[in-house]
Amino acid sequence: MSEFRGLKFACRVVLLFLLVTSSAWPQKAASPEQKTARYFESVRNQPSLLTDFLKQMPKGGDLHNHLSGAIYAESFVKWAVEGGLCIDRTTSSFVPPPCDAKDRPPASTAYQDQGLYNQLLDAFSMRGWFPARESGHDHFFATFGKFGAAGNGRTADMLTEVRSRAAADHLQYLELMFTPDGGAAAGLGRKLGWNEDFGKMRDQLVAGGLEDILRQISKDLDQLEATENERMHCGEPEADPGCGVDARYLYQVLRGIPKESVFAQMLTGFEIASRDPRVVGLNMVMAEDWYVPIRDFNLHMKMMDFLHKLYPKVHITLHAGELTPTLVPPEEMFHIRASIEKGHAERIGHGVDVMDEPNPVGLLKDMARGKVLVEVCLTSNDVILGVSGARHPLPAYLKFRVPVALATDDAGVSRSSMTQEYQRAVETYHLKYADLKKMARASIAYSFLPADEKAKAQSQLNSAFAKFERQF
Repeated sequence: MSEFRGLKFACRVVLLFLLVTSSAWPQKAASPEQKTARYFESVRNQPSLLTDFLKQMPKGGDLHNHLSGAIYAESFVKWAVEGGLCIDRTTSSFVPPPCDAKDRPPASTAYQDQGLYNQLLDAFSMRGWFPARESGHDHFFATFGKFGAAGNGRTADMLTEVRSRAAADHLQYLELMFTPDGGAAAGLGRKLGWNEDFGKMRDQLVAGGLEDILRQISKDLDQLEATENERMHCGEPEADPGCGVDARYLYQVLRGIPKESVFAQMLTGFEIASRDPRVVGLNMVMAEDWYVPIRDFNLHMKMMDFLHKLYPKVHITLHAGELTPTLVPPEEMFHIRASIEKGHAERIGHGVDVMDEPNPVGLLKDMARGKVLVEVCLTSNDVILGVSGARHPLPAYLKFRVPVALATDDAGVSRSSMTQEYQRAVETYHLKYADLKKMARASIAYSFLPADEKAKAQSQLNSAFAKFERQF
């Protein structure tokens, strides 16, 4: 018994010794990433501090960004004044002259009439949208026709604004959707007409003037980039930070126009992306639920499949699943899988109705297995579709490990930013700092940059995160 008590005493002595001396042992210091994650958790429930954290955080790229929709309404008003346009008071739209004092006053009138100025800002964005008066969907898509005339000839100004704002939001890369030929390809398609034989139609377009359009696109891009770099003073001591943002382009195909024009635009997108490295791929735009896009969806996928076989190296991302059961019948909710399997989409824009598609879990698993990234636009999905919070499929995508990157969609129309997209994601889905870094890195990893340039962009992002994390 005495031996047992002696052993107990000895054990206690050893334990006490270990407790005393362990405090003197060197502890492994927390890494900068761990310190940053701890700070992030400490401000998670403090919106103002969270906003500051997220604004300063590197965010990689914005892969889903419509150029004209990224511009704030105030810029369109300014350009309309400079361009001598008029305001149609009944539609809150810019129209060409002649103007008159009553129904079509000069755009400059808005600077003397605050009520008219407010009316224009509300018409051109979601700023003054009221759900009880008008659906977000209808108000959003109507904005483009209202401010459109002010954007004619202003592409360099748009690029300047978007790159500068992206730099302030700590983005390093943009893939911007616009139609660099100004509608020339669509016009050529209308002129030559429809041909059920895609091969023959392609030959007709090439023989009918497509080469001239392609050459002009590259010339116009040269001029646009020279103009914007001059305006941002790139290469000079006082250079705008936007000079450091790499902007590439996605040729946008208008899915709501006649099929002969859609094919002509699609072919132009494949051709220019094969020739000019500044155009890294193509996408289809316009409301997915409108009559023509619904009627011709399967035809569009056949076109995409045909052209993909001719241009297999050209990257494709497609708007798909920007739908809800209130917008279309249930049998129309198959666009995500069809866009991947028939349209050869490497990325999906929006993907909101994924759980309404046939065999949604199987689709999610296939997307994860095939590494098909989803460009998630939380603010846009909320104001246009009314889908947010627990009803949004972002948690489902994350659960099944589908690659995800946050995107702005139309930051000017939505009055949003990439910082706000991240904040909405954090506050709604309780994401961790590691989740945010993963999304930012995915925006570069799944970009359409060539492999060597992608590696440099990834290295740049890693360096930006290392610098960001040293402050915590």
